[in-house]
Amino acid sequence: MNQHILFKILIAWLLPLLLFAETPTKQTFVFANRESQQLKMDLYRIDNKENLDKDTTLQPCLLFVFGGGFKEGTRDDKLYRNYFNYFANRGFTVVSIDYRLGMKGEKAPSVFNFKPLENAIAMSVEDLYAATDYLLQNANEFKIDTACIIISGSSAGALTVLQADYEKRNNKSSTYSLSTPFQYAGVIAFSGGIFSREGTPTYNIAPAPTLLFHGSADKLVPYNNNRFFHIGMFGSNTLTKQFRKNGYPYQFYSMEGSGHEVSEYPMTDFLPEIEKFITDFVIHKKQLLIDINYRDKNRKPENSDSPSDYYK
Repeated sequence: MNQHILFKILIAWLLPLLLFAETPTKQTFVFANRESQQLKMDLYRIDNKENLDKDTTLQPCLLFVFGGGFKEGTRDDKLYRNYFNYFANRGFTVVSIDYRLGMKGEKAPSVFNFKPLENAIAMSVEDLYAATDYLLQNANEFKIDTACIIISGSSAGALTVLQADYEKRNNKSSTYSLSTPFQYAGVIAFSGGIFSREGTPTYNIAPAPTLLFHGSADKLVPYNNNRFFHIGMFGSNTLTKQFRKNGYPYQFYSMEGSGHEVSEYPMTDFLPEIEKFITDFVIHKKQLLIDINYRDKNRKPENSDSPSDYYK
């Protein structure tokens, strides 16, 4: 194609985004104190100036948990900025939270050294529930629709959100900290899984509609599972087989040959697809079970770290 024509097409596609995208406002709140550590959340939103004084104007909420192997990472990393801005511009209140990093200084997890990781996940889930409860208690002030809180996370954050919905649907004791009856409206996980002592995770109540992205060559978070008898980490491919077996609505992007980079780039490259999932599965409650085997020949797969490489 002529480069001049290609340039015109690119400008025509980008111009509406440049003209109408706004920079969301950002507010920071302390939602919990843990072990002398203040846990904070950032709220991003585009306020409709015509409706600021109307208490009935409620926004859906996208609640995000950052990645970093439970040993590093921040809630306001620039890596997530496009993700936050995109959904704030589409009428969401986007919330990004702190949580305690339970794998700091720990050795690499394995099927024979799983206790530190199990504890780290438990702490992050506890902190996610605390953030959720804070939003529920302040929903009127924040103008959040409590029936439409979607949890999303990358890597360690993806483990956290999948684990949180799993424990909530099974009424585990960890969920008793939530002060009101509540279920998450959706889950979005970039390279995640669930830790279980009971074999492949099962649900007493159907899980929230779930969108998963995972690279088939991921060495850090298992695409399938790492287990020793009933104890182990169960990745996206194993979870979605269970979802399909039981008829739970989900959409799974299996990224062929990709590694742990899938925990990041969907938040820039798949924004319309994520929005469509929310529209179809969460808003319109479509009962779809979708598996997508995806391969981009123009994207060179990255060599994924193993746990022994990452936890040094």
